Amino acid sequence: MPAFPEAAREAVGNATLRATLRHATHTIRDKRARAVAELDDWAALREAGRRIKDETLRHLDTHLLRLEESVTAAGGTVHWAADAAEANRIVTGLVRATGETEVVKVKSMATQEIGLNEHLEAEGIAAYETDLAELIVQLGEDRPSHILVPAIHRNRGEIRDIFREKMGSWGRPAPEGLSDAPAELAEAARLHLREKFLRAKVGISGANFMVAETGTLVVVESEGNGRMCLTLPETLISVVGVEKVVPTWRDLEVFLQTLPRSSTAERMNPYTSMWTGTADGDGPGTFHLVLLDNGRTDALADEVGRQALRCIRCSACLNVCPVYERAGGHAYGSVYPGPIGAILTPQLRGTASEVDASVPYASSLCGACYEVCPVAIDIPEVLVHLRERVAEEGGKGHRLERAAIKASTWVLDHPGVLAAGERLASATRKALPRRLPGPGARQWTDHRDLPELPAEPFRDWWKKNRT
Repeated sequence: MPAFPEAAREAVGNATLRATLRHATHTIRDKRARAVAELDDWAALREAGRRIKDETLRHLDTHLLRLEESVTAAGGTVHWAADAAEANRIVTGLVRATGETEVVKVKSMATQEIGLNEHLEAEGIAAYETDLAELIVQLGEDRPSHILVPAIHRNRGEIRDIFREKMGSWGRPAPEGLSDAPAELAEAARLHLREKFLRAKVGISGANFMVAETGTLVVVESEGNGRMCLTLPETLISVVGVEKVVPTWRDLEVFLQTLPRSSTAERMNPYTSMWTGTADGDGPGTFHLVLLDNGRTDALADEVGRQALRCIRCSACLNVCPVYERAGGHAYGSVYPGPIGAILTPQLRGTASEVDASVPYASSLCGACYEVCPVAIDIPEVLVHLRERVAEEGGKGHRLERAAIKASTWVLDHPGVLAAGERLASATRKALPRRLPGPGARQWTDHRDLPELPAEPFRDWWKKNRT
């Protein structure tokens, strides 16, 4: 992926995409505001969520070990994955051990983060997404552009065309004469997925939360596809980031109030599925939990940046962000777009690549993201912190900037040189360009007029008029 400004340029010029994003984000955030306003104690819930997350992160090792004990005691098996490669190897090995060559998946940011679908495909295993929006993205050979609504960049006509053209090659084809009516599109997806649910022997999921005291995993969703994947297969494999653990059921109570309202603007998710290990004759007979690090402990070591690990993936920050609304999610070059992606991705992946070094700058620092965050992540603070890190690590633009500052410092330390420079600039002001050369300077002057230079320097004017 290129740097964010370059990747966003095409999206900003796409009027259809901007209109789709504007309508969707405004609709979701208006509904969210009404749902949140119903609770008189929203501010207290928000603060409770922040404190629970911070306290859990301070003692993450203890809670993860307790989680492992609880899951094991309930009949599950826990695996530890230091990075994406190890997680993919573990999951591939578990699927192969079943003898199956296809799996059904619950919508999962963690598996997208590690590129699990692509890895399984390379190993001859077909992974079928069952969330409606994820299905659209997969059939369209696309990438998610939103945390909650991965296909937010697609309109109904585009979805209809994708279903007509691609469903047949993945399974049951779309009905003849399929229109772009939402009910028809949903029915086509339901029929297409039902045969996969009924024959799948292996399910793969993530989890919204893990309760350490009981070993319980929790998935919240709105369509019911998640529950089908969690209950029908014989083997269930859950890949979950280590930061998703909460100590107790009492802690879970807070997030089951704040997450639905902040994400889908509902008082409660239509489907809240919880499972603890395995049980004879009820649900999968084999359960594996893969605990994923993949840069999270590095983020945990950063006293400012670790706030990002509080995130409960509600997407509220995306829906109020003026930059996301215009650029869309693909420009961020990550499965985590928007404000939260701008602070989470550079910590998980580092800032060596152009896109990862640029996303902390993909913000106006207006603070709207912090205001809506249900766990009070101060995203603007972390953005500035990461910008400092990027500047310290260097790069062409930052080296030029430091050189310019060093030269300016020397000039300001020598008043005679400064005065001569001012007189020269005034004398040649009509010949000076309206835009400055160089990529770093052009980012400013392509969109801003340079101030007009006066006919004489202030020093000379002062000498003439204030002797």
